[in-house]
Amino acid sequence: MSKSILIVDDNGPARHTVRTVLEQAGFTVCGEAIDGVDAIDKASELKPDLIVLDLRLPRLTGIETARILRGRLPASSIVLFTMFDVNPSLTSAAGINSVIRKGDGIGKLTECVQALLSTPN
Repeated sequence: MSKSILIVDDNGPARHTVRTVLEQAGFTVCGEAIDGVDAIDKASELKPDLIVLDLRLPRLTGIETARILRGRLPASSIVLFTMFDVNPSLTSAAGINSVIRKGDGIGKLTECVQALLSTPN
């Protein structure tokens, strides 16, 4: 069975770009969420193998969202895809597997997703 990805970003064009690039790379995007609460609801329903999560989200930050998701979906990988620098101890404590800066390009995200989804749980 194909592994699935949930994309969480409050910016519609950013979500669309990430979805398009990941689907063109052969990945299955099972859904999109627009904020932290929406991400938790959709992830609980869809149970994605990987979650691409923005840092600055309405209602819950990416860090807060990741903490909750890690507790509910311990087998799912979480990638923080952000424009901002983040303290590595915060991301580690939240259960985030990897942090990719948006400025490094979508190609870095695709490489990270490939690496995480090819690793056995």
